[in-house]
Amino acid sequence: MLALVIVGVPLVLALLGPLFAGEPGPRGASFTLGGGHWAGTDFVGRDVWRQVLLGGRTVVLTALAATALAYAVSLPLGLISALTHRGWLEELLMRPLDVLLAIPSLLLILLAAAVFSPGTAGLALLVALVNIPDAARIIRATAAEAAARPAVEALRMQGETWWRLAVGYVGRSCLRTLVADAGTRLTGVLYLVATAAFLGVGVAPDAADWAVMVDRNRTGLFVQPWAVVLPAVLIVALTMGANLLFDEGLRGRTTPSPAPARKETHP
Repeated sequence: MLALVIVGVPLVLALLGPLFAGEPGPRGASFTLGGGHWAGTDFVGRDVWRQVLLGGRTVVLTALAATALAYAVSLPLGLISALTHRGWLEELLMRPLDVLLAIPSLLLILLAAAVFSPGTAGLALLVALVNIPDAARIIRATAAEAAARPAVEALRMQGETWWRLAVGYVGRSCLRTLVADAGTRLTGVLYLVATAAFLGVGVAPDAADWAVMVDRNRTGLFVQPWAVVLPAVLIVALTMGANLLFDEGLRGRTTPSPAPARKETHP
């Protein structure tokens, strides 16, 4: 419940906030409190609370899209590499990923942003791309252990389809590891998306975005702290809550249920 509350507040503000933001009111002086702005104004005099309501949807949707795209590519790559008996195919699939794995994620995003302006969709693609090598490696390592079990060979001898082997048995065996990795990866993706937006990649310099708000308003931190504190706290709550939620869900799946009490019999 604690994890749901922590992650639920920024999620609700991010997804439903634009519906309640309303029309922009008159601008006030930069970095001031009061004057009809209960959370103050930002660096150009806009209402901070309205910017908070508008600024979370991009962060959340970009992070979720990037995570989903990363798994959509890495899952088949990892499962094919673990189940194939052809060494050349495994090398063909995994070696190019090692090249990407050797390049720091943020550096790759900045290099790509220096060549073209990615936009929000492009940022999601870039973040997904830098997460594919690591995710595919984890999936392959976990699936390889399950693929080496006698049960898989027995299913092969029975003529089961590759889909049933990969998804019905090996994929289900990897589910706990994938759940744990999803929580950690979503946290890392949120960090990358927020950092890229903080550096001006994928969003406009004056966009209503939580990370951009932290960057553009930090000069007035000691004058009007709410313009920095509110979006920063929401980003931290989103990452911490997501990690806690996945961790508690995994713990619930792995904790064995207590054994039934023994009934004592008397002669």
